[in-house]
Amino acid sequence: MAVNEQAQANHDKLFPNHVSTFKKTDPEFIEIFDDFTFDEVLQYSEIDDNLRMKVTLASLIAMQCLNEYKAMMTAALNIGVTPVEIKEIVYQAVPYVGLGKVFDFLNATNDVFRSRGLDEQQPGQSTTNPDNRYEKGLETVRGIVGDNVDNMLANSPKSQQHFAKFLADNCFGDFYTRTGLDIQTREKLTFTMLISLGGADPQVKGHIAANVNVGNSKQDMLDIVTVLLPFIGYPRTLTAVNLLNEVIPETK
Repeated sequence: MAVNEQAQANHDKLFPNHVSTFKKTDPEFIEIFDDFTFDEVLQYSEIDDNLRMKVTLASLIAMQCLNEYKAMMTAALNIGVTPVEIKEIVYQAVPYVGLGKVFDFLNATNDVFRSRGLDEQQPGQSTTNPDNRYEKGLETVRGIVGDNVDNMLANSPKSQQHFAKFLADNCFGDFYTRTGLDIQTREKLTFTMLISLGGADPQVKGHIAANVNVGNSKQDMLDIVTVLLPFIGYPRTLTAVNLLNEVIPETK
């Protein structure tokens, strides 16, 4: 048994001169996985290699797949994803995955950087400060989701209004306002992490709409779901497709 030629070529682009130990221990498994992941699913997606690696890293962070993250981070660097972009993917995960889960991936990212002779500290990308993060965040969130946060502030009980404030100053003011990744990519990454987490259907639907608001299409999101399928499995994939169809119905 052997991986097909196209899958092998696509694999070698990401992992030049690498031979998986699974080829000896689990040859049937690696043939199925590589043929599917590096050939078949790519036939149904127009996503480029650079973005595919970015959403794969975001998905693996959300699912806590540390070993696969390190392997795919190496592949991402091999095909031109920059160290700044990788750091920003990790940072972007914080408001959606949580600090407790992201710390291990930040450490792993720095480990891989060191192993490749790259600086662990990348150039800063922040555009806000403690005095303007709330206003800048509110301006950013209004541009992406309209008046949702304003409505949350207006309609929440006083004991819960701080959550809306946190969305503005922390989620959007601290993270979405950063450079290093454009807003369209950040929304694709957020969509990726939410569908990979599972159990966040209302937030997935909200960020499907947000993706459209920033110029990403349903097909863009379907392409992401397609390339993530081997990593997130069928239940979360089909849930994501159903949610996409709820928010953006297919036209006959």
